[in-house]
Amino acid sequence: MRVRVSEAAAARRRQAALALAAAVAFAVGLVAGALHVTPSERAARRFADAWARRDYGAMYRLLDHGSKKRWTPARFAAEYERARSLATVVSLRRAGDVDERQGEAIVPMEVRTRSFGTLRLPLALPVRDGSVRWSPELTFPGVRRGERLSRALRLPRRAKLLARDGKVLAEGPAESRSAPLGPAASAVAGSLGPAATEAERDYLVERGFPPSAPLGRSGLERVFDARLRGTPGGLLLAGDRVLASSRPRPAPALRTTIDTRVQAAAVAALAGRLGGVAALDPRTGEVRALAGIAFSAPQPPGSTFKIVTATAALERRLVRLDSTFPVEAKAVIDGVELENANGEYCGGTLIASFAHSCNSVFAPLGVRVGARALVRTAERYGFNRDPGIPGARPSTIPPPDEMSTPLAVASSAIGQFRLLATPLEMAQVAQAVAAEGVLHPATLLPVRGRPPSRRVTSRRVARELERMMVAVVAYGTGTAASLGPKVQVAGKTGTAELERTVPPDGEQPARDEEQEPPGSKTDAWFTAYAPTVRPRIAVAVMLVRAGAGGETAAPAARTVLAAALER
Repeated sequence: MRVRVSEAAAARRRQAALALAAAVAFAVGLVAGALHVTPSERAARRFADAWARRDYGAMYRLLDHGSKKRWTPARFAAEYERARSLATVVSLRRAGDVDERQGEAIVPMEVRTRSFGTLRLPLALPVRDGSVRWSPELTFPGVRRGERLSRALRLPRRAKLLARDGKVLAEGPAESRSAPLGPAASAVAGSLGPAATEAERDYLVERGFPPSAPLGRSGLERVFDARLRGTPGGLLLAGDRVLASSRPRPAPALRTTIDTRVQAAAVAALAGRLGGVAALDPRTGEVRALAGIAFSAPQPPGSTFKIVTATAALERRLVRLDSTFPVEAKAVIDGVELENANGEYCGGTLIASFAHSCNSVFAPLGVRVGARALVRTAERYGFNRDPGIPGARPSTIPPPDEMSTPLAVASSAIGQFRLLATPLEMAQVAQAVAAEGVLHPATLLPVRGRPPSRRVTSRRVARELERMMVAVVAYGTGTAASLGPKVQVAGKTGTAELERTVPPDGEQPARDEEQEPPGSKTDAWFTAYAPTVRPRIAVAVMLVRAGAGGETAAPAARTVLAAALER
């Protein structure tokens, strides 16, 4: 049977077909419109995206001929850098589609700044035929024709520096800091002063400060300068209009690891002499005191480096603690005599040779260890590494291929040749032994939770090193560091030659040498930790041109050890 379709139903079908065709045509139009980007829109997008990358060269290439005649690439880039500094820009990006209006391409921009937060402002680019007609107001979004970007600055007060117990080490504005606890606190707090280099001025400007602002020049003020500064505030102006405003935000007081009692003892131990003192907590690596040139002027470490040489020899089982050596006054390496201090005869067991710091034993032992193993061992202790504290100089040992002769290796093994170390580094060497072969990187900020660490040597070797270092203080060259029978100290002296201390055979001292004070040709060193049961403090002392380590540096270290263990 045939079904006859009504005229009304047919009409409805025709209407539906027409509607579908219209919808398809509309969608096609939308797609075509979206795909059609005018040259001006394309240029504006490229300009904004290059700006986000800080690619001023790509931006400059989009300028029209007249703009390029008026502005060189260097001046063009300088204008953008000026605006970036004024607004303390961290980053910027195009934040939406470009909209063309009356010959301008309006680009929504999002700008993140240090001082004014995140700003969302339009950039009105005069674009014609795919080129930008440029003028200086285009260096920042929201600035109108004829206006100039500027800033009315308000600086925050510099944050307080605190000791580990909350006592104030330094406070007050950057222009007039004070140390309520006196010279001991000011010695570690350091000082502020004007920027001395272009890089330092750039550092200030990037943080929103004027290039003339004081900055940390030494001590903790230098180490933590960025954390003490806070964030500037004020007004960001386009001509007379306010684009953004903010209040200056001071940084919170900064608590450090410095122990005021240990710090005072370190300053007292130096007694005005040129040198450095560093003290660490062996359990964490937290710095308890820094005085003088504790981390800023590496010097030859002398016989304190024999801890490293002994580590390498014991690890390779080249010697045992009861190994014996001839009693001699010197070792002859490559025909050169390496004498013991004052030409003394010493030797015997490894422990006795270490206790009396026998060059005649450790110079040849270094040759047996070899340059490569000696350098690897030193680097595990921290040589040739960034100390991790801003302003701290690295301690260094030459690479193996630069120790090309047995004499170079032997001299390095007793802390001479071209070795350089800071008291901070030698305190870390003692700290690693105290922590059973585990080194905790030095830190001036309190450690939360488990401290970072790396193993330097085995527990076995660390225990053997401790026995050797105990002998130094018990009956060797470091007896002046003893704290008595109730507190066992483990240490090592060092006397680093800065020039010849004994004239060649048959020669008489020059007249000026006769008039020089005793010990003026050697640096005095001592590094130690105490007590040997559950160690609580590791110390290193270096005194420039101050004689023998056992005579001058060891008593100074004793002062610091005693202060740290006073409780």
